[in-house]
Amino acid sequence: MSSTRHQDTRTDGAEGDARLLRALKPHLRAFERADTAPGLLELIGDARFVLIGEASHGTHEFYLERARLTRRLITERGCTAVVAEADWPDALRVDRYVRGRGDDVDAEAALSGFERFPTWMWRNTVMREFVEWLREHNRSVPAARQVGFFGMDLYSMYGSIRAVLHHLEQVDPRAAARARERYACFEHRGGEDSQAYGWGAAFGAVASCEDAAIAQLMEMNRRATSTLGQDRDEAFYAQQNARLVRNAEEYYRTMFRGRVSSWNLRDTHMVQTLAALEQHLRATRGAAPRMAVWAHNSHLGDASATEMGEQGEWNVGQLVRERWARESVLIGLSTYDGSVTAASEWDGPAERKRVRGGLPGSYERLLHDSGMERLWLPLRDHLEVAQLLHEDRLQRAIGVIYQPATERQSHYFHTRLPGQFDALLHIDRTHALQPLVPERHWHEGEGELPDTWPSGL
Repeated sequence: MSSTRHQDTRTDGAEGDARLLRALKPHLRAFERADTAPGLLELIGDARFVLIGEASHGTHEFYLERARLTRRLITERGCTAVVAEADWPDALRVDRYVRGRGDDVDAEAALSGFERFPTWMWRNTVMREFVEWLREHNRSVPAARQVGFFGMDLYSMYGSIRAVLHHLEQVDPRAAARARERYACFEHRGGEDSQAYGWGAAFGAVASCEDAAIAQLMEMNRRATSTLGQDRDEAFYAQQNARLVRNAEEYYRTMFRGRVSSWNLRDTHMVQTLAALEQHLRATRGAAPRMAVWAHNSHLGDASATEMGEQGEWNVGQLVRERWARESVLIGLSTYDGSVTAASEWDGPAERKRVRGGLPGSYERLLHDSGMERLWLPLRDHLEVAQLLHEDRLQRAIGVIYQPATERQSHYFHTRLPGQFDALLHIDRTHALQPLVPERHWHEGEGELPDTWPSGL
């Protein structure tokens, strides 16, 4: 993610960063837990969309502090939805469990629907504890105040097809027959391999199923608007699955033509999901909902303030700000070093990998040099901080793959932090997220867990 207009070394190097850090230090605030960080809840205020990011998909502390902060938003700020970078049908299984509507016996069973790589992203020890807490919370409040758990990603094209058909078979067999006829297009052109379908449709090897997906979505839209009573939730869930199929069909066709287009389609779908949820929850619960949104920093930090934006990409954070303005708050998380759960290649096994120290010229190195183990930096409406950090700096992003050998090329890009986030939480040393699915390579990683291994919400 490099750009020719950026330079990896800053003009005045270490001395300049030392001066910058001295000027920045009065604004750095120590914290022990995100939910008790001095001033953070005040910065969030009455925001209805609190976007809480992560610098990797495999860091224990990121998941833990995000869950802690979300619990506070639920109990004190009326948050009624957690929306994650997860597949809609799999997240809906968790939602049914936490709201007492499903058949799963515990949180681990409810999370077992996340079978697609990377399983550890949602099937991990922190999520298990948070989901159990959410179920207990929901048991203690009226139905209108129960907190739902939803996914906003679009990878589950075939799972969503099955979900639409299952719903219609329960409520309208004739409509199910029409849907089955339309969706047969996907089976004939890709089996259940989304990428094989996308490649074939992109290069003309097979005909596109776009018209079939659109026709089914239009029918589900009509059904959802005419459904009342207790079935209203189920009609909306099915409608959202149909929306996902339509958007995923376009996404998989586009991903073979250009990264920017497919990225933009994916993040646009995520925001469409937030908007649809907002409208549905407002209509069914009688009040504007508040949501905690969980995803990677690269999705939730405003892309217009990053190298991504210069390349023509937009993301959830940017679109949410454009749509909901100051009703939204964007919070990023970062780390300097430690360990992380990640794979070496797509669809590879989970490994516990050592995270290298942040590169010179990066935000990670700058905050590490403060000597503070945990700090947060307020950015919204802080003119002095904005002036101090007006230049682009490197920022690290580890997804589900971590390749230390090519770290600069694979995991760093330039950002302007004050435009990217409203607040940044930095935990200097972090640990690998523990998967619930047994992973031999993970246990062969960084050795035994230390006695100080963090746990508990």
